[in-house]
Amino acid sequence: MVILNGPPRSGKSSIIAALQAAADGVWLGLGVDLAQQMLGEQWQPGIGLRPGGERPDLEPMVARLYQGLFGAVAAHSRQGLNVAVDVGLHEDYSTPLGIRRRVAEALSGLPVLVVGVDCPVEVAIQRRRETWGGQGFAGGGAANPDPVQRWHREVHAGLDYDLEVDTSVLSAAGCAERITAHLRAGTGLGLRSLAR
Repeated sequence: MVILNGPPRSGKSSIIAALQAAADGVWLGLGVDLAQQMLGEQWQPGIGLRPGGERPDLEPMVARLYQGLFGAVAAHSRQGLNVAVDVGLHEDYSTPLGIRRRVAEALSGLPVLVVGVDCPVEVAIQRRRETWGGQGFAGGGAANPDPVQRWHREVHAGLDYDLEVDTSVLSAAGCAERITAHLRAGTGLGLRSLAR
């Protein structure tokens, strides 16, 4: 199992696609995008809730959604399936939710590699512009970097990773190759970092 933790537009989904395209077995891709597709509009952005306490009314549901997601991830892993998870795990909510600790508890006893996925803020802003027709982030007219910078800061705050990749330097396929090589070398230690 691989947890790809990083801010939006850092390249996590592309890395999952590269893992799935490689000849190293079947990879299931689960994470924030799939979780958002399962929710009605009133619960958006679900587990994609930005750092900074933007929607305190959704936070109790976010905690439950993460527990459900990682319960499903664990169940798939126990069936012997490779699972790559695309998330932005942060703890910057209006009240403490203990999301990372809950994830570590749900995956306890399973082989997990925790990968920090990142790119420079400027690269993420450019990717956002390309996605949203010139806007720097969804719902914003100007390319205000503050929400993007907050994501980049908070999603990695306090975490030690088994492996870190920069998608402005490595292609998605290159990142997938590094992840595969790391998996062959042994299981991860990053889950301890999440459990703090």
